[in-house]
Amino acid sequence: MSSTLLALLATLPIVVVGLFLVGLRWPASRAMPLSYLTAAGLALFVWQVPAVQVAAASLKGLIVAVRLLYIIFGAILLLNTLRESGALRVIRQGFTDISPDRRVQVIIIAWLFGSFIEGSAGFGTPAAVAVPLLVGLGFPAMAAVIAGMIIQSTPVSFGALGTPILVGVRDGLTGDASVLQYAAAIGMTTADGQLSPEFFKFIGIKVALLHAVAGTLIPLFVVSLMTRFFGARRSFADGLRVWRFALFAAFAMTLPYLALAVALGPEFPSILGGLIGLAIVVPAAKAGRFLPRGEEVWDFPDRAEWHPEWTGIMKISLDGDSSRAMGLLRAWSPYVIVAVLLVLTRIDQLGIKPLLRAPAVTIPFNNLLGTAISRPEQPLYVPGTIFIVASLLTFALHRMGAAAYSRAWKDSAHTTLRASVALVFTVPMAQVFINSGGGVAGYEKMPFVLADAVAQAAGGAWPVFATFIGGLGAFVAGSNTVSNMTFSLFQFSVGERIGVDPGWVVALQAVGGAAGNTICVHNVVAAAAVVGLVGQEGAVIRKTLPVFGYYAMLSGCIGYAVLWSGRTGWLNAGSVAAGLLLLALITFAARTLAADRP
Repeated sequence: MSSTLLALLATLPIVVVGLFLVGLRWPASRAMPLSYLTAAGLALFVWQVPAVQVAAASLKGLIVAVRLLYIIFGAILLLNTLRESGALRVIRQGFTDISPDRRVQVIIIAWLFGSFIEGSAGFGTPAAVAVPLLVGLGFPAMAAVIAGMIIQSTPVSFGALGTPILVGVRDGLTGDASVLQYAAAIGMTTADGQLSPEFFKFIGIKVALLHAVAGTLIPLFVVSLMTRFFGARRSFADGLRVWRFALFAAFAMTLPYLALAVALGPEFPSILGGLIGLAIVVPAAKAGRFLPRGEEVWDFPDRAEWHPEWTGIMKISLDGDSSRAMGLLRAWSPYVIVAVLLVLTRIDQLGIKPLLRAPAVTIPFNNLLGTAISRPEQPLYVPGTIFIVASLLTFALHRMGAAAYSRAWKDSAHTTLRASVALVFTVPMAQVFINSGGGVAGYEKMPFVLADAVAQAAGGAWPVFATFIGGLGAFVAGSNTVSNMTFSLFQFSVGERIGVDPGWVVALQAVGGAAGNTICVHNVVAAAAVVGLVGQEGAVIRKTLPVFGYYAMLSGCIGYAVLWSGRTGWLNAGSVAAGLLLLALITFAARTLAADRP
């Protein structure tokens, strides 16, 4: 079979998702079974993968799906606990005291608080924390999910204390002779000839630089899309009016983020960048700095005017138990507990992480069905456990009644159950797609077939496409870490093949993998499920897809400009394309604001 035809066949599971989920607006519970059957059929009859391997990959997907449902349940439980205790009402009032403007609130919660949570735990946890918090404050469920998905870009490469770099890139590159030769040439190998920690810091600095440029516009994208799709006037201009504050909030995170990557390495840019940004932006927001003067506070229209697709099956009331006064610190204590526990359980040196991941508390799903496919699970380490612990502590701290707490558990179980149908097909599809190598036909696994076809067609223009391949990996796998594991060595090899610095190409892979989280199907399904937004996954992806396109294109063009600058100078196709893209965005914003003036 020709490589072109094989590559076209490999796209079919993704085409099915695009056609039925995004194009025809089917709910994920209907579209994803078709995508799974397509991937399984290709694996069995074209790639000729043994049926037992397809079954094992599907079983691994089900294990991952159960893990995601556990996280979803924990996140919903914490939110419902806060609702029943009356804490949500206090938290909402606290944000109103900072600023009643929803544009300011979404930047603080999604961009800054979300970056901190991403840096602490990664793996979709920000959506499980920030999205329900936004809904609890009165945001439409879809607006909250879109905001939560868009910020799953800049902080992701350094999420979970640098896991996508320190695990994803490291595991993807370790052991290859050409990588070791490259690292040795720049003095970044250990005494025994292995890749040194400085090598991954070296990659991380490149990643941070690309993110710091592309991520600058992310808060502005969040507010502009929010006002365009969920405002009374359906106007980009309402969001663009806070451009000074949005850029201020962006720089308050990205500049410390970049400095931390240079000074400390991949572990701390997102977690400390988010915290520093909060410390800078919250006082400024309270003082009204960088906000337009003399303008009405922006809010969503009355709930009665909301479109039915904006809201989920979860109805979040702020009534709760109002019989006792509650201070702001006490109301926020559950989120403080979550943040502290996430940090304490993610830092190796504290000794808690090894205990939670010890063999004695690990469920050894190894060599599933006799294959090489494994998925050990550590339930005590999963963020869902932290959410449940925080909920139990909240029950005591907020002195809740048993009946109210029982309602929180019952409502959470009901909402989680509604999400299960989509996830039990979404994640197995991804696992079959990724584990499609080693068949009798002798073809590479489907992601590699796709990437290789693009590489052959792109030639020297590969840096522009490298980010999109990283995004493809995250779109399918739902993880920047897995995308980096899968494609880092491939990206390195293509960089060598076209004669450019392969370290920069690996950095482009990591950035694209982070951006791909904004459109990843099972991340969207999980985030939507947390707030009961079932069946609108395609609508979410349609709104976040342009953000992914911007992020991957701008980063890829900058990468092209850097990689070919030594031969063509800095004024080359990449820098021109990046400049034109930014100019187009600035022109659009300026014209939109000018047209909206009275």
